[in-house]
Amino acid sequence: MRRDPQSRAGVFQQSLAAALLEPSAVPPRCVRVRQGKAIHRRFNVYRNNIVVSLIEALVAIYPAVQQITGPVFFRAMARFHIREAPPTSPLLFEYGQDFPDFIDHYPYARDLPWLGDVARIERAWLDACHAADTAPLTPDTLAAVPQANLCELVFSAHPAARIVRSRYSAGSIFTMNRTDERVSRLDATSAEDVLITRPGMEVEVRYLPAGGAVFLSSLIAGSTLNIAAAKAFKDRSNFDLAANLAGLLEAGVFTHVHSRS
Repeated sequence: MRRDPQSRAGVFQQSLAAALLEPSAVPPRCVRVRQGKAIHRRFNVYRNNIVVSLIEALVAIYPAVQQITGPVFFRAMARFHIREAPPTSPLLFEYGQDFPDFIDHYPYARDLPWLGDVARIERAWLDACHAADTAPLTPDTLAAVPQANLCELVFSAHPAARIVRSRYSAGSIFTMNRTDERVSRLDATSAEDVLITRPGMEVEVRYLPAGGAVFLSSLIAGSTLNIAAAKAFKDRSNFDLAANLAGLLEAGVFTHVHSRS
C-alpha cells in the first residue's frame, strides 16, 4: 500500500523537529547531504541555529525576566523550555505563551517565586501591543445612559485589556526591570493586581485598587454592572465603585456598553 504524500511529509516534519530540539538525538534517516559531507556536524550547526533563534525570541519577549536572572541563567532556562514546548506557530512573537507556567515549575527558580508572574505581565504587555486597534469607550457615552439602566449595563472589553493577579509585588518588580528609574528596596511579598491595556499607541501598566481585579474580571466575563459590583464588595468591603469605574474608563479598558434590560 502506497503511503499518502501528506502523511509522509507529516512524519518527516515530526522526526526533524524532534531531532532539532534534542541535543543528543542523531539526525533523522530522512536527512540527506551531499557525498563526503559530515552529516552530524552540519546537522548540529542547523540545530544550534534553530535553538538560538528561539532563545533570542524569548529574550525579546521577556527582557525583565532576563534582567532579573542574568543572561546565563535565562538562556539555560530557555533551552529547557524549548525542549519541553517547541513552537507551534511560524510567528516568533507568538512563541513562549506557556513560558510563565514553565518558570513556576522550573526547579532552579524556586528562590524567585514571583518570577512567573513577572513573565505573565511581560507576555500580557506584548499581547496588548499586538492587539487590534479600536476606540475606547468614553465617559460621555456612559454618562448618556439612563439612570434606570445603569445596573443592567454590560461592557465589552478592549482587545488589549489584560489582568495579572499576583500574590507578590510582580508589577513593581516588572517596572523596576523595564525602566531606568532607580527604585528603593521592595517588599516582594505584597500582593498586586495589575492591569495591562493600550488605550492609545502605548501599552500602559497600572495597579488595580481593592476589589478592582474581581470587578473587572467579572465585567470582562459578561456580568452586569450590579453583579460585578456585588462580587467586588464581597471580595473587599472597602471597594469604591465610582473610583474603580472612572479609573477603568480612563485606562481605556472598554469599547462598548449596552443594557441587558
